[in-house]
Amino acid sequence: MDRRMVRALVVAFAATALLIPAFALADGAVTVALTAQRLVAKSGGRESMESADHAKPGDVLEYRATYRNPSDAGVKQLDATLPIPSGTEYLAKSADPAPAMASLDGHTFAPLPLTRRVRLEDGREVVREVPASEYRSLRWSFDTLAAHGQKSVRARVKVTTGPVALAQH
Repeated sequence: MDRRMVRALVVAFAATALLIPAFALADGAVTVALTAQRLVAKSGGRESMESADHAKPGDVLEYRATYRNPSDAGVKQLDATLPIPSGTEYLAKSADPAPAMASLDGHTFAPLPLTRRVRLEDGREVVREVPASEYRSLRWSFDTLAAHGQKSVRARVKVTTGPVALAQH
């Protein structure tokens, strides 16, 4: 994936996040800063983060959304939402902090891991875990965001061979 495609992925990520009604605001005071970095494995099992200017299928990106409240009043019931862009798959158990919720459609959220009822060939219904690759958004609910405070959420995704959604302007 070339630099242009990765930037489009990051722009799509940012545009998607900003379109989601993610939190209750006090006069629009809360801002969100979205970043994406590429995970690089180092010797000895260590990890480091580098700019996400380029990535290829199979690379792991870490998305981070930092919510800031520059006002003098606290904000209650902050729902921090982190979309999983097209062209990527959420990596299970990478949502931080725990607990988080997930969505398959960006609208309905439930605690991780998501499950669904599946009808077996013999007619019985069982509950099965939904593959993390099907998640389209993550959400964290915070009771408050203090005046002049900030909270960050993050998750990792793997770049797939599928098409990357381009942001509409």
